[in-house]
Amino acid sequence: MTTVSVIIPTYNRADKVCRAITSVIDQIYRDIEIIVIDDASTDNTIERLHEFGSGIKIIRHQKNVGVSAARNSGIRSATGEYIALLDSDDYWLPEKLEVQIAFFMAHPDAVICQARELWIRHGKRVNPGKKHLKPSGDIFIPSLKLCLVSPSAVMFKKSLLDEVGIFDEGFPVCEDYDLWLRISYKYPVYLIEQDLLVKEGGAPDQLSASIKGMDMYRIKSMVKLFKKGVLNEVQTKALLTELDYKCEVYGNGCIKRGKKEEGEYYLGLVKTLL
Repeated sequence: MTTVSVIIPTYNRADKVCRAITSVIDQIYRDIEIIVIDDASTDNTIERLHEFGSGIKIIRHQKNVGVSAARNSGIRSATGEYIALLDSDDYWLPEKLEVQIAFFMAHPDAVICQARELWIRHGKRVNPGKKHLKPSGDIFIPSLKLCLVSPSAVMFKKSLLDEVGIFDEGFPVCEDYDLWLRISYKYPVYLIEQDLLVKEGGAPDQLSASIKGMDMYRIKSMVKLFKKGVLNEVQTKALLTELDYKCEVYGNGCIKRGKKEEGEYYLGLVKTLL
C-alpha cells in the first residue's frame, strides 16, 4: 500500500499547480502517490498536468463543483494509509512528508497532525497574527472562533474519514473548518513546531476573498455538530457561547443590509436549539 496519498485540487491555476506538484515530487520521502483533481479548469491546466506523465494521477471534472467535491474525489481514489492535502497555490518544503511520517511512527496513537507554515502575502513574508497561531492537542474550543488547521499543513490517517466523514460538499467555503471540528471534538490535532510549507495569500482567486458571509457557514457547521449530540458538557457550552456571538454579529449585519427576516432568524437561532 502506498503510504501517503497527496491530494491537490485545482481550478484555473496552471502555473501554481505545477509548482505545487513539483514540491511534492521533490519530497525527501518517496512512498507517495500524487492525485490532482482538475475541477473543470478553462485555462491550460490540463495540458500542463499531462507534462508530468505517469508521475501523477489526474482526475478531471467535467463541471466545476468546488473544492470540497474535488478533494472528496481524490480521497475516494486514494490508496494510501495517510492523506496529505495540498492547495494548488501553496507548496511544500522538501522535508514536509518525511517529518510528518516520522511523527506518526513515533506517536502511533495519533490520527492527525499539522505543521507550521511560512506566510507570503502579495509576494512578501509576513508573520501570522496572534489569533492565527496554531495550538496543539485539544484544539476544539479555540477552533470554534476561526479555522486553526491549514489543509496544506495537515496529514491524517485515511481511516479517520471513515469515522467522521469527508468534506461537506454543501460548503463553498469553511469546508475545512467543518471537517476539523468534526475531528477535533474527539481527537487531538498535534502541531509539529517546524515550518514545512509556504502558504500564499492575497490573490483574488482565493475562496476567502471571493465569497462573502463566511461566518454563515461557520454557524451552519456548529449547528450541524450540535444537533448530532456528540459533544460533552464543556464542549457544548463553548460551542453555544461562540454560536450565540457569531449569530448576533451576523444577524445584526443582515439587518443593517436590509435583510430583516434573515437577521431575526440568526438572532433567535440559539434559542431554537435549547
